[in-house]
Amino acid sequence: MRFSILIPTWNNLAFLQCCIESIRKNSSVGHELLVYVNEGTDGTVEWLESEGIRYIHSAKNVGVCTALNALFPLAATDLICYMNDDMYVCPGWDVPLLKEIAAIGHGKFYLSATMIEPVDTGNPSVLAPFSFGKTPSEFQENELLAALPQMHKEDWSGSTWPPSIMHRSMWQAIGGYGEEFSPGLYSDPDVSMKLWMQGVRIFKGVGESRVYHFMSKSTGRVKMNDGKRTFLKKWGVSSSWFIKQVLRQGRPWQGPLPETPIRPTLKDRFKRIFA
Repeated sequence: MRFSILIPTWNNLAFLQCCIESIRKNSSVGHELLVYVNEGTDGTVEWLESEGIRYIHSAKNVGVCTALNALFPLAATDLICYMNDDMYVCPGWDVPLLKEIAAIGHGKFYLSATMIEPVDTGNPSVLAPFSFGKTPSEFQENELLAALPQMHKEDWSGSTWPPSIMHRSMWQAIGGYGEEFSPGLYSDPDVSMKLWMQGVRIFKGVGESRVYHFMSKSTGRVKMNDGKRTFLKKWGVSSSWFIKQVLRQGRPWQGPLPETPIRPTLKDRFKRIFA
């Protein structure tokens, strides 16, 4: 096993089945699967039992941050991959990531696969709009696979969102996901900031590692946290400033990021006072 893949899920069985099936058939090597089941009233627990997949079950939804932190102690490998249940990994998705990790040669990195999304949200880090269905029942898998050779993206800067991979030592150094961001909004840039503070400067999106993202949002079913405000109060700078100016998210990869002081702008100082 090369990666320990941590997958939080919340009554999303059809998506989870599609995700795990794709990992099993489209990976180049074996990976450890660990699932956190929130509620699981849709048969998720029974299916995981039948498939022999390790899981943790909570009777209520605890959110992404708590789920990931609970799964981490079960991980048997040094490469920790966080993946959402509404993702389908494309054939050989893990090969470019494994090559990149081998080339880096140390644990101070944060890598992401590149998402293919059916809707263009303006995110410069993804391939969009390329719609092959928004649910597993309407998923046009063969059409996606046929289109992959024509879909190309250069490596990009600013790894933040899943599918993301960090070394076990970095997870331990930052204490995992910040549960002050529960159930999870803006916990991803918080992880990146904590890694930055630990000296990580390789925040790299790998263009040839591709994952189709159904964009099945669970956020509409739960009262979300004010992640922007929490990030600003915690770090003194806005998440948007950090993502754009420090991580340089979505820009072509040009090597490890340059040193950039984390200094609040006048605007951020003003906003923090009234946050």
